[in-house]
Amino acid sequence: MRLRMIAGGSVAAVLAVVSVLGGGASAPRVSPAVATSAVVSASADTRSRVLHLSGDLHTHDPALTRDGAHGDWYVFSTGDPSVAHGTVQIRRSSDLRHWTYAGTVFQDIPAWVRAKIPEVQNIWAPDVHRHNGLYYLYYAASSFGSNRSLIGLATNTTLDPRSRAYRWVDQGLVTESMPSNDYNAIDPGIVEDAAGRPWMAFGSFWSGIRMLALQWPSGKPAPGQTEPLRLADRRVPPNAIEAPYIIRRQGYFYLFVSIDFCCRGLDSTYKIAVGRSRAVTGPYYDELGTPLLHGGGTVILSEHGSMVGPGGQSVYGNYLAHHYYDATRNGDFRLSIRTLGWDHRGWPSLSTQPDPSATS
Repeated sequence: MRLRMIAGGSVAAVLAVVSVLGGGASAPRVSPAVATSAVVSASADTRSRVLHLSGDLHTHDPALTRDGAHGDWYVFSTGDPSVAHGTVQIRRSSDLRHWTYAGTVFQDIPAWVRAKIPEVQNIWAPDVHRHNGLYYLYYAASSFGSNRSLIGLATNTTLDPRSRAYRWVDQGLVTESMPSNDYNAIDPGIVEDAAGRPWMAFGSFWSGIRMLALQWPSGKPAPGQTEPLRLADRRVPPNAIEAPYIIRRQGYFYLFVSIDFCCRGLDSTYKIAVGRSRAVTGPYYDELGTPLLHGGGTVILSEHGSMVGPGGQSVYGNYLAHHYYDATRNGDFRLSIRTLGWDHRGWPSLSTQPDPSATS
């Protein structure tokens, strides 16, 4: 869920919000048959707008994706411990506007995950990526205030639960972090470089955003790597940065992150920030030229009106999905979807207009 915690910090505020989230929160990315979700068209709209959503919007860390190039839309999100033992939740829409609950990925948290993380209450922050007709769903497991965490993988040939072929197959461990590590293995986000090589950005607090090279068709880490690469670091304790998501557009890679604190209801201070690089591995710089490894990051969405703590973002095509805490609903979390705007220099923006879904 992107309830990442603070190394050595207090978890009291997080525990207090567990009742708000039902124990957890979530983030995907899936590619259509021709173009991956992490590749944004150069002909995208130049102005951002907010979509009017309706239906079941109770979603944290939304991972927006689509079944093929023309199928239904899906949002995968952090699990609720009271539903299917906290596994990843799914919501579906035929028009990207009206959303209905569509079940969970598993009926229970995989036994191997519970064995490695006995304190796990729910699965966090999924991401979905399509490669050669197969959907790769990456998910995280951890416990509050700890970097004893892991990222797992499940695969499916379709996202449509009505299909006879529909079946999520757990593929086991991708990577993990131990208390001895200076990073936290949660919040996976998958992107392919121009050559089609897959990369996984991840991380929360501790040493910030890190990256591993993956390989197809396993979707697991490529051999020969030691420490994960470093992409972003705020350099100020408690290093409140997480939820990385990378897209490719017009020769640049754009790294979207959530900064400051989620999961505190109306006390949340989450914001969405961005930087870009010519190479998927960085270095990433913000609009002012400050490296993201040195505390940089251009904020493109923050608290506005009744929308508190927007973050936990994912991008599909030119749509950015995120959650926020709704001041008109006592801080309940909700899904929002906005189109990305682009200026003449190639920097993204997000509309700060009030979410019209709040009145639906």
